Amino acid sequence: MAEGRPGTWFGFGFCGFGQAPGSGRGPAALRTPEPLRTGGDLCRVSASWSYTACVTRGGGLALSGAVSGAAHGCRDAWASEELLVVLRARPGLAPELQAWAPRSALRGAPLWAQSLAPAADGEPGALPLLPGARAYVSPRPPFRCALAPELRARQLHLGAEHALLLGADGQVFSWGGGRHGQLGHGTLEAEPQPRRLEALHGLTMVEAAAGGWHSVCLSETGDVYIWGWNESGQLALPTRRLAEKTAPGEGGGDGADAKGGASTEDGAPATFIAVQPFPALLDLPLGSEAIKASCGSRHTAVVTRAGELYTWGWGKYGQLGHDDGASLDQPRRVKYFVDNQLHVKAVTCGPWNTYVYTVEKKKS
Repeated sequence: MAEGRPGTWFGFGFCGFGQAPGSGRGPAALRTPEPLRTGGDLCRVSASWSYTACVTRGGGLALSGAVSGAAHGCRDAWASEELLVVLRARPGLAPELQAWAPRSALRGAPLWAQSLAPAADGEPGALPLLPGARAYVSPRPPFRCALAPELRARQLHLGAEHALLLGADGQVFSWGGGRHGQLGHGTLEAEPQPRRLEALHGLTMVEAAAGGWHSVCLSETGDVYIWGWNESGQLALPTRRLAEKTAPGEGGGDGADAKGGASTEDGAPATFIAVQPFPALLDLPLGSEAIKASCGSRHTAVVTRAGELYTWGWGKYGQLGHDDGASLDQPRRVKYFVDNQLHVKAVTCGPWNTYVYTVEKKKS
């Protein structure tokens, strides 16, 4: 959720249903960041493929895209194509968790609703992790899934087939489908229960994110660890798909403008990586330290300590924010925010789009 002094949310990428609030049914792709027009001070944006849910600090909830609707008294919302999950505040009572069919547009009655135990209240968290961090919401049955108390979850993120959990002690756990290496255990096997990533043992992580079939986490020192499927360069590792589309000699500039054709320092062709089944350390350009991360279906975005945004991976709809539809297998800084003197504070990716929260840079 966005915090601190008032700022502006921007959206870019796939917008064929008018997902970016205020955009209407304009172009299918927003290739450069556009300010969201919401009429309220947003604190949370959750994007699914065909619609976006926006929550204001005053408790308002607005849906835009293939479905539209509004509600009040909301603390949080989490959007998926199968379910829209809403956490409703109830004065004097425990909060209520509601699950809606997205097409209902928040009219009528929810598919199901559940009052959360009073002991669970007080922990803000972020959906799909429930307050109290003892359970999370899944878009598929059994919908409400319990977590072992010893996991002490701080963050939980869901990919297309896997889950990623960051514990209060900075350890990372994953489970679910693993056929693209997205679990990070060095195999392509599924894991039915949360399993700690041994490759990260001894390192303290402060941020985690799950993409469609890839995962990323950030250490307390700002290092980026990434693993899973690399079909579109979403791991920032050399990928054959992009190299075959790039003429020799293209690329260069701003740390990561190349669209493929990677080579080693001695000029030999780089080894292409389709699947990375265990965490790989990624160096951002200019020695930048990452503090926030989010993943789309096949793209990745991180915010640095200096307030800059780097993106890479699949870019067909402009979801990388570089004013084109190119894909990248190297991190590249989004110049729009630098050029407009905006400090990026938060990023959240939908499957094919990206939303960013910024504040104006302080005058020196």
